[in-house]
Amino acid sequence: MKNINFKPIQYRLVFYVGIILTVFVILSGSNPVTGQSNPTEDNPLLKPYNTPFNVPPFEKIKDEHFLPAFKEAFLQQKKEVDAIVDNPETPTFANTIEALNSKGKLMNEVYGVFNVYVSSNTNEQLQKINAEVSQMRSMEEDSIVLNEKLFRKVKAVYDMKNSLKLSEEQQRLLEHFYKDFTRKGANLDPASKERLKQINVELASLSVKYDNNVLKENNTFKMVLHKKEDLEGLPESLVGQAAAAAKRLNMDGKWVFTLHRPSIFPFLQYSARRDLREKIFKAYINKGNNGDDADNKAIVLKIVSLKAERAKLLGYENHAAYTLDNNMAKNASNVYNFLGKLWTPARETAKNEVKELQSMIDKEGGKFKLEPWDWWYYAEKLKKAKFSMDDEIIKPYFKLENVRDGAFYVANKLYGIKLVERKDITKYQPDVQVFEVLEADGRHIGIMYMDFFVKPSKRSGAWAGAIRKEYYENGKRVPPIVTNNHNLNPPVGDKPALLNFDEVKTIFHEFGHGLHNLLSNCNYWILSGSAVSRDFVELPSQIMENWATEPEVLKVYAKHYKTGEVIPKELLEKIKSAELFNIGFDTVEVLAASYLDMDWHCVSQPVPTDVEKFEKASLTRINLIPEIESRYRSTYFTHIFSGGYAAGYYSYLWAEVLDADAYAAFKEKNNIFDQDTAKSFRTNILEKGYSADLMTLYRRFRGTDPGIEPLLKRKGFIK
Repeated sequence: MKNINFKPIQYRLVFYVGIILTVFVILSGSNPVTGQSNPTEDNPLLKPYNTPFNVPPFEKIKDEHFLPAFKEAFLQQKKEVDAIVDNPETPTFANTIEALNSKGKLMNEVYGVFNVYVSSNTNEQLQKINAEVSQMRSMEEDSIVLNEKLFRKVKAVYDMKNSLKLSEEQQRLLEHFYKDFTRKGANLDPASKERLKQINVELASLSVKYDNNVLKENNTFKMVLHKKEDLEGLPESLVGQAAAAAKRLNMDGKWVFTLHRPSIFPFLQYSARRDLREKIFKAYINKGNNGDDADNKAIVLKIVSLKAERAKLLGYENHAAYTLDNNMAKNASNVYNFLGKLWTPARETAKNEVKELQSMIDKEGGKFKLEPWDWWYYAEKLKKAKFSMDDEIIKPYFKLENVRDGAFYVANKLYGIKLVERKDITKYQPDVQVFEVLEADGRHIGIMYMDFFVKPSKRSGAWAGAIRKEYYENGKRVPPIVTNNHNLNPPVGDKPALLNFDEVKTIFHEFGHGLHNLLSNCNYWILSGSAVSRDFVELPSQIMENWATEPEVLKVYAKHYKTGEVIPKELLEKIKSAELFNIGFDTVEVLAASYLDMDWHCVSQPVPTDVEKFEKASLTRINLIPEIESRYRSTYFTHIFSGGYAAGYYSYLWAEVLDADAYAAFKEKNNIFDQDTAKSFRTNILEKGYSADLMTLYRRFRGTDPGIEPLLKRKGFIK
């Protein structure tokens, strides 16, 4: 079998010469994208911000400022690392471990700002910069962790750990750096280190290319409808959004639907045109799989192969073993066992849902078998029939601003904090909202940017980020600057943005991530906020979703956008009664993607040579029912091929175990805002970051290990 890891020698030579030239150009101060020199003295990223709360001066920042800023950041970080390495004094916790934590301050600042632009408002120039900087960052990280003299200093401090009388957080910091160095190849021989560097640089390049291809696919496909009869079944609000999309493309009088979630999934939910549902659905599941310049199949195979080779170099059986060694799950066997406990009841529930949907098709005289592109349409009809529930009846009660304020209300009731909108703070896009976060006594906590609406320049999905993480410097807390990012349909005309209930829960979810970063109270930035393992990071976000569905909370924020009327009791009861509707489908979708992720990353060399065959075999092995597709296919599974969730997508379900168990602590007090429980969750989970063992932190909050039973009960899989 041909080894796909290695390019022909001439291509590899060109590839690495190109990287060397890129390094030279960047360090010389010239911009390889524009070809122009950018003096650092004119760069707002390299000068004091002089802004409220030291937020970035977004109104002054231009694309061409980033490469010179990164150049200076690389130089500063190299000087800081060299100072640690060349320090003639005996290695200590302060001059080695704390010094390593403190290095790269400018790099973190610049990258925090850059990540906002490249994720939420990208363009071709930024994508080129991102490709170059990703390679540079990979090379820079390797130059640190593979530095033998530096590792000897880290190991010397680590070997003295029992006599150093360190605090719990200091112990965790020491363990972090020692394990980080060893996991990234510090103990390898010189030849293996060189190969590892090559792998890391190529992976950095491939992940950026993969992500750019998915964004291109999302933006390229447009289903243009010309006739009103093509709109059969679609609600007025969705038709209006499609008309507005057409107008933006100079297609007045037509309707445009895209692969962005706020467009495709409502279309699948309501369109009576089965042929059009099939067309747009197949376009969605074939993103990155069309044999064109945005095809991701070859990239997937290269990424999997390089990760497998790297894992072997580092002494692990495969990439999953390498990743999970640093997670709560610890190994692939534990993950597969966990998924199996959910798979059987979820699949049986989904099979019963298939029977109900097929029965509806048969009663209507459909004379066809339920297919994946039919699911959303008939599930919506069944929901109306069973619960008299319709998203179009519910959405007027979920105005975006009210939902946002509902999440703020929960945070205030739990932790006493408040969020105050600031119109005077600079922002990176006009429709972004900025909030100052305050303690009950008025003390400043941090700044939150909220970016709600879908744009072609924005990556898909919803996520939270940190422009600046929280940490302490000279005994003073440096407050965080965080973001919440969504892809919601914007207002049309005089009608505000109205949300379906999945979008409501997503607002609460991402705000939970924001709270994790905002309320962090760690001394060291590398341990602060959401810098925890992948299978713990979703706990603070997913637990917030519980409050979104509580009648006590719904009454506060679910108000009709025209009349201000609080959502009627009968609608609340319908929402509550429908909580388990379609639960089999929802769970099976995520489980299938989790199995696919694990299967890809349990591969050892030689790797498969056909993406579609491998994927089919993976989903056939678990006997995925044909009416449901995996939530993500390999060619657009950005979580695992360009994000940080490789061998970690299971963590969404793992964290559901944690959040169901944690929320039960409030329920056991018969008070969803119990102050003792809220204080314990804040001090033991939200404030601690990764400053201690995560299961230890959870036990301090809950008093015991989490159990899976609360999740199985919540999903209706057991009584």
